[in-house]
Amino acid sequence: MENKSCPHCGDKKTMRSEQDLSRLIKRLNRIEGQIRGIRGMLEENAYCADILTQASAAAAALNSFNKDLLSCHVHTCVKRDVLDGKDDSIDELMDLIYKFMK
Repeated sequence: MENKSCPHCGDKKTMRSEQDLSRLIKRLNRIEGQIRGIRGMLEENAYCADILTQASAAAAALNSFNKDLLSCHVHTCVKRDVLDGKDDSIDELMDLIYKFMK
């Protein structure tokens, strides 16, 4: 797993293991299914409280995905950058954490 910059645009990229990529995509697929289900409930005029319950579950699933991805980021990208003396990764990490705490 390696964080590389695109030589053409300077964007950071992260090479993930097949296992991590597969796990994260599976989680997103489940969340996508939940969202489609909520849309279907809305189109079928389901009871508001039932829709809100499902929306809350989808939000919790997305939050869980974010925690998993953040953990991967800390254990790979941030760890490597700190070991390489690139302390700006710590500032970036703190910005991400503050976003989660809103």
